[in-house]
Amino acid sequence: MIPRYSRPDMVAIWSPETKFRIWYEIEAHACDAMADLGVIPRENAEAVWKAKDVEFDVARIDEIEAVTKHDVIAFLTHLAEHVGSDEARFVHQGMTSSDVLDTCFNVQLVRTADILIDDMKKLLDALKRRALEHKMTVRIGRSHGIHAEPTTMGLTFARFYAEMDRNLNRLEKARYEIATGAISGAVGTFANIDPAVEEHVCAKLGLEPEPISTQVIPRDRHAAFFAALGVVASSIENIAVEIRHMQRTEVLEGAEFFSMGQKGSSAMPHKKNPVLTENLTGLARMVRSAVIPAMENVALWHERDISHSSVERMIGPDATITLDFALARLTGVIDKMLIFPETMLENMNKFPGLVMSQRVLLALTQAGVSREDAYTYVQRNALKVWEHRTDFKEELLADPDVMSALSAEEIEEKFDLGYHTKHVDTIFRRVFGES
Repeated sequence: MIPRYSRPDMVAIWSPETKFRIWYEIEAHACDAMADLGVIPRENAEAVWKAKDVEFDVARIDEIEAVTKHDVIAFLTHLAEHVGSDEARFVHQGMTSSDVLDTCFNVQLVRTADILIDDMKKLLDALKRRALEHKMTVRIGRSHGIHAEPTTMGLTFARFYAEMDRNLNRLEKARYEIATGAISGAVGTFANIDPAVEEHVCAKLGLEPEPISTQVIPRDRHAAFFAALGVVASSIENIAVEIRHMQRTEVLEGAEFFSMGQKGSSAMPHKKNPVLTENLTGLARMVRSAVIPAMENVALWHERDISHSSVERMIGPDATITLDFALARLTGVIDKMLIFPETMLENMNKFPGLVMSQRVLLALTQAGVSREDAYTYVQRNALKVWEHRTDFKEELLADPDVMSALSAEEIEEKFDLGYHTKHVDTIFRRVFGES
């Protein structure tokens, strides 16, 4: 992923230096386990640890790979240059390349999951804070982009919190799903390596042994992992699109923070554009673009091919680095987001009283009017408000059919905003477990 959309801790996980360090630890721990089993001499296993503080030379490994055309062999050759050819002769004994590659890849994915989980918790904190801050800040709810009925800005933040809380659970499950390793040898039968070696290596790396591998770790695990990232990305876009709509000039109920010296347009100095949330929409597309390739990686030939390898070299870093950046960016947007309660009320009253139509409809039916007639009475008065910007309540009070069923006091009561916020506390308890 390009530096513009990258953060250093996540990038470091995917660096060649980190990868080769993990490869080294897999090989060294495997040697220890084989020495414990008496398969190789103890002194050879200990000799491998002479490289524990070595910074592996990426350029040198690339130079060897240019000849061998095999990345794992290139690394093992370079390792022997540090450990000694004779001392290193038992390294990788009974193992196959996928034992190193797949176990390393899963270690990296687990580490990325830990960062993403932490990112998500920070986003949840921001969403909760803003939800409590605007718990009773009334705004109009919209369906199909059209005024529907009143809600609150706090409920908007709360529903995003609930969605991201589900995503936290998805990330935790994705981490669990991917936290396996395999040191099972060619075609996964352990013919040339004891299962105890796998158990030892996995324990040292914080993984569980893969119950059954076929030279590769099953890719349904990876498909589930990247699918979870895709869902998180879609939720990021869900929030971003709402903020973008709120910032539209005709709406302006909320907006991204606009910093001192920031410019919105090279041509129009008045512009304040929702560039961060538009960026988040684009980044979400990139994360989701990893999901289908990950699904297609599940089907490999027989016990193994490497059609998945080139895909994972790209989607592993790109999807996790991008999602990390997006979660951090969204947290910043939520933290600093500007909210305009006065505009919310102005928008709601753009067609005075119109959003209370359902209350009047229900009152008429409860007063004995058929639903069909009640709907007709309410709609004909609502259409006047749409067309002439009159006051809905005044139109109702002037309608003899309505007044024959409801008193002026009963109509007046139907325009109480508090009616629409009476269960906000209940919803907040459901979401946050507190009032």
